Amino acid sequence: MPNALNSPALRSWIDIRPESDFPIQNLPFGVFETDERGPHLCVAIGGYIFDLYAASQFGFFEDLDELGDAQPKVFRRKSLNAFLRLGRPAWRAVRQRVSELLRHDEPRLRDNELAVRDCLLRQTEVRMLRPVKPANYTDFYSSIEHATNVGTMFRDPANALLPNWRHLPIGYHGRTSSIVASGTPIRRPNGQRKAPTEDAPTFGPSRQLDFELEMAFVVGTGTELGTTVPIGEAEDHIFGLCLFNDWSARDLQSWEYVPLGPFLGKNFGSSVAPWVVTLDALEPFRVAGPVQEPAPLPYLSQSGAHNFDVHLEVALAPANGPETTISRANFGLMYWSMAQQLTHHASNGCNLEAGDLYASGTISGPTPDSLGSMLELSWRGTRPVPLADGSERSFLLDGDTVTMRGYAEKDGIRIGFGEVRGTVLPALSL
Repeated sequence: MPNALNSPALRSWIDIRPESDFPIQNLPFGVFETDERGPHLCVAIGGYIFDLYAASQFGFFEDLDELGDAQPKVFRRKSLNAFLRLGRPAWRAVRQRVSELLRHDEPRLRDNELAVRDCLLRQTEVRMLRPVKPANYTDFYSSIEHATNVGTMFRDPANALLPNWRHLPIGYHGRTSSIVASGTPIRRPNGQRKAPTEDAPTFGPSRQLDFELEMAFVVGTGTELGTTVPIGEAEDHIFGLCLFNDWSARDLQSWEYVPLGPFLGKNFGSSVAPWVVTLDALEPFRVAGPVQEPAPLPYLSQSGAHNFDVHLEVALAPANGPETTISRANFGLMYWSMAQQLTHHASNGCNLEAGDLYASGTISGPTPDSLGSMLELSWRGTRPVPLADGSERSFLLDGDTVTMRGYAEKDGIRIGFGEVRGTVLPALSL
């Protein structure tokens, strides 16, 4: 069934621009609200959102046994979590039905003027919310280019990678309360910082505020505490992917760094995009990841294509200035796959929960224009990045807006992720 929904021959009766992120082959899930409707689950189609709760009121899902007694209330929530807990058969059944309703030769919705008016709203007329309410958040460190660059800057360039880096997906547990929806401003954090030239630390606003270009996968099917997830079953637990910006205060992070992982340099804010693109929609864009040397231990060993060819861009716009695209990278280059990340995460019996977010870590490529953070782009502030308005950046200034975009494209079909955006606000006095 998923392969049929990905067919380039599919067309919708809705007019969709060729450059749109959201053709009928995509149908990513999200959550929106308006003053009149409150929060409802939805999918994106062209420049519209398709209101799943409104559709359920017209009986479009009443014959889907996979939903059981959950509808319509499961579509009237502030997050996808309850829907995710219904399991993969339910996710696929809903996506299949929405695809049918939007197909060019299907009249059930198309010819029902009242249903069209209630179920389809322009994206510009709604507020998109955080798509999931994660109980848990893990950030990985899985780009070999990024890890090598950081190791070269802060450690011995001849031994840039940590000794364990090629043997396991390194990660740390982050904070979910500060994961915010795209468009939410990010306050510059205060903290202790100490430059190499300073004798003692001082406290104040971060001087090296940064972004991190990341993708995150959303857990759909949870596990019980004490159980594990074999590598061949890992993707069965993943609902989909979204864009993610893990904001970082490099000066706070480097001063406070301990083996336990980042703390105040990271937990002040992360931004998540509103749309979660399902693994089913991304099936045509599978690619093999880099050759792993040495070969992983057997529990992490996998063959075939478990990465995804997703083009990523980062744009930076100063206050009242035009945006400049400062980085172009690709998710397909990640050294550790999502399946390996999830299997390793659960290998000690740690339980997974529906709605959990697992971020990739900074995504960087091998060229100077494919680096996923200001830390790398400016090489720790020594090579300022030029912007279209004539200014330069080593790190982010107050008023700067960072926008990340992503899409996969093949056979004339573009499967997009929308964007994740955030503007830097000045630090508060303490």
